[in-house]
Order: sequence, then structure tokens, then C-alpha cells
Amino acid sequence: MSSEQPAGMLARLAGNDALKQDLSTALRAGRLPHSILLVGEAGCGAGFAARCLAADYLYPAGGPHAEAVLRGEDSECLSVRGEGASGQIKVERIRDVREKIQHSALSADAAGRVLFIYGAGSLNGSSANAMLKIMEEPPEGVLFLLTATSAAAVLPTIRSRCAAYTVTPAPQPECAAALRRALPALDARQAQDLAFLYDGRIGAALDAVNDPAVKAARAAARELCRQATARDTYRAAALLARYEKDKEGAARLLAQTLQAASASLRRPGFDGMDAPTAARLARAAGAAARRMAANGNLRLALTLLAAEAAG
Repeated sequence: MSSEQPAGMLARLAGNDALKQDLSTALRAGRLPHSILLVGEAGCGAGFAARCLAADYLYPAGGPHAEAVLRGEDSECLSVRGEGASGQIKVERIRDVREKIQHSALSADAAGRVLFIYGAGSLNGSSANAMLKIMEEPPEGVLFLLTATSAAAVLPTIRSRCAAYTVTPAPQPECAAALRRALPALDARQAQDLAFLYDGRIGAALDAVNDPAVKAARAAARELCRQATARDTYRAAALLARYEKDKEGAARLLAQTLQAASASLRRPGFDGMDAPTAARLARAAGAAARRMAANGNLRLALTLLAAEAAG
């Protein structure tokens, strides 16, 4: 492996030194595979890593166009992600981008073109087959960048045609520093707490501050933690009753509750919750998540959660 430090936009990715070095070396040597799968748990930066690599591939000299790639605004980048209630990537969307790739002219400023497939595990049989037709005979200069939370979630036919790399959470000090750069209003302690809570997953920490739905779920999870600590089943049930007709909101609440419980197990007393309470809450929230995943009765799952978490 080259000892040269990554330059360009890839250098902005926190942590992941081996990944950055491998991709930078391949890019400089002209050996970058035309299809790359970046695997990382939600919020750890796989999408950001993909945009950093795309920027360095399209605009090696950097500049405004490279910055636009990081913002998801450059005209030489096409993006596809899951849509609708199913969250699946539809075959019509793949056919549409295939048409654009094959019949639109490249910009004189760019070294090629990039197609992002965010959440490649959302490709179904039809859309995967349509994607394979492009990947098997890739147009010249096109780089395919796919992301997934798990390699196993990606259909084998797609996975086998990609060079797979793992994106890991950043070390917590680097995560805290990145959060302060992105959110100047955060003080050092707040940034450190967020980095610890989300275990170095910068994207997840940013969502907790910037995304209204995630922010609300985080606030509700903190309240549920307080009721679990007080063993107040009545107030826990009243809180959870708000989500009886909101499965997406309930899922976000459970995710944030599990995150809070994990943090308190790793550091007892974090956010005011001791380890035994955190363990009880984690078991209860995990059971509720499994009931929801099995399409069980949402109201019953939340009622049981209140009883098990605070009882």
C-alpha cells in the first residue's frame, strides 16, 4: 500500500485512512474499478465517501465543480435511491438514468460521469437486471458508485460486479471535530457527547441536529429514557400512544431509544440513565422493533414497550 496521504476531496472523509489511501492510489494510477460498492452502517458516511471519490474522479484539480459534487449538485452526477412506501428502486428509474448516460453529452470540464446508487440493497429483481445491462457494458468514462448498509443486502449479481470497500465510523475525536466544523454553534462538550452517542457516525449525529424528524425522535427517546428510569409506566404509555398511527415515527423513536440505551451501557450514567435501566430499555425496544418488523399490531407493540421499559 502506498504511504502517500490522500489528497483532494477524499481527504475530507474522517477516519478510514486505509480506505482513502487505497482509493487515492487506484485513482492516481488509473486503476480505479468502474463499479464500486461502499458498505457502511447507516450514518457512518458511505454516501459522503462516494461523493468525495466522485469529486476526485471527475475533477482532479478540485474547484467549484468538485465542491458541487459534494453537495450533490453537479450536472455530471446522476443519483438513484429508493422511492415510495416500499423504498425500492424501481426499474423505470434505472432505465431513465441509463438513457441519460448513453445519450447525453459530457461536459468539457469533467473527466467522465458518475452514477450513484444510494442504498443498492433496494434494487429489486427487475431494477437489478436493468442495472446489470449498464454495468456489463459500461459507457466510456462512467463510474458506478453504489452504497449499502450491508453487502449481504445487495443482490449477488450486482455485488459480484463491484469492488467492495468498507466505510467505518470515525474515531470519536475526529467525529467531534467534524461536527464542530459542520455545526459551529456546538461547543466542545456537545460535540463530544454526540460523537459518543452515535459512536463516531458523523451522518447520524448531524441528522440528530439538522433533521426535524430525527431531532423529534431523539427528544422523545430521551423522554422515554427518563420514564424508564423513573419506572413511570403511565407516562411512558402516554408518550408512546402518540405513535400508534405513525409506524415511521415509531421506528425512528425505537432507533433513537436503542442508541441511547447503547450509549448508557457503554458509559453508565450517560444522559442520566444507569446500566440496569439501559439494559432493560434496550431489551424492550429491541422486542418492539422485532414485533413491528413482523407487521405485528403497532398499538400492542407500543403498549408492551411501555410496560417492559418502565415496569
